[in-house]
Amino acid sequence: MEKTVKIGDKEVKFKTSAAVTYLYRQKFGRDLIVDMTKLESRLVKNEDGSSSLPIESLEMFEELAYMFAKHADPENIPDDIVAWLDQFETFDIYLVFPEIISLWTEENKSFSTLKKKGGKLTVK
Repeated sequence: MEKTVKIGDKEVKFKTSAAVTYLYRQKFGRDLIVDMTKLESRLVKNEDGSSSLPIESLEMFEELAYMFAKHADPENIPDDIVAWLDQFETFDIYLVFPEIISLWTEENKSFSTLKKKGGKLTVK
């Protein structure tokens, strides 16, 4: 699944697929599914309707955003995460967190079939 998101004045493509979990593990030595679950659980909803992450989770988010972007555009995204982050204003990158979460959620909806005879396909 792909999505283009505006970060500051730049259009950035993000992509998720089965390959991104492997690429993330190879690049950062951690499991993407575990990290995404941690980020989702640490997301704080503010009174004004915005969302925020604790400071210790920002690096994890940056790495996830970078890997989704690198997966979408491997030729144009630098191999160095710092070089990629350097093209954005300080807080612009953090505004895309809801987009990253929705992209990940859409890609990873699970389907299951009821065990009873004549069961329907359901989405969890």
